[in-house]
Amino acid sequence: MASTDRSTPATESLHQQVARSIRNQIQSGRLRDGAVLPSTRELAAEWKTSVYTINEAMRVLGDEGLVVSQSRSKRVVHAPVGVNPAAWRPEVPRAVLIGGYPGSGKSELGRILGRQTGWAVVDKDTITRPVVEAALEVLGRSPHDRESADYLNIVRPREYDALLAATLENVECGNSVVSVAPFLREFRDQAWLDRTVARLNERGAVATLVWVRCDPDSMQQYIRHRGAARDAAKLADWGAYLAGVDTEFRPTADHELIDNSASSSPLQGQAKDLVAKILSR
Repeated sequence: MASTDRSTPATESLHQQVARSIRNQIQSGRLRDGAVLPSTRELAAEWKTSVYTINEAMRVLGDEGLVVSQSRSKRVVHAPVGVNPAAWRPEVPRAVLIGGYPGSGKSELGRILGRQTGWAVVDKDTITRPVVEAALEVLGRSPHDRESADYLNIVRPREYDALLAATLENVECGNSVVSVAPFLREFRDQAWLDRTVARLNERGAVATLVWVRCDPDSMQQYIRHRGAARDAAKLADWGAYLAGVDTEFRPTADHELIDNSASSSPLQGQAKDLVAKILSR
């Protein structure tokens, strides 16, 4: 059964946004234990905000024990590998399909789940981007194109074929796997969902669909901050892009909902609860 949608207010101070972004990077392993963070002024420039705001964000992360100040100008990530549990290998492999709009935090959630459990993580962008960019250039398109008919009708379906093939190969080997992609078309297509879940079940895996929701302001902040060339068209006319985004969308099949909106609880805690649900099935 789909999880209850417990929407949270879409208001959050900027220092909390900065803290949440860095927290997710730490908990997903993008920022490793012992990594030295940029200086306060560098972070302020990066986030286009004040030194005061960055100091407040660092205070929040310091209180959580994720960042340690070693001097007035040096802050270090504190996330020892020892706090992560050993890899889990349930008798019946789990296949977790995580979808969400760009900037929702789905990749961070996938990485956090992988770090918590040791399950394989296959992210569509990671495994297909170099080939996608080359294919688009062959078609006479920009390698960063994600809007044209050539991309949507020729390239995109092959991305998802590759992602599903990698997912199936893992479960055939008895490995649990976290599969990450927007899944915007796929989670609307009941026939695709039924077919995909059946293929996973045939290979002995228990499938779980996960949708990551996020408020538009937080999505825009994240997309702008990651600075990916493929996002240029979205940011160039954010209003037009947002008009095509249904923040209330949910998959047509049973799913779990993760809320990465402003003022939501940290992804790490939500990920732990999610793993407990997945393993209870």
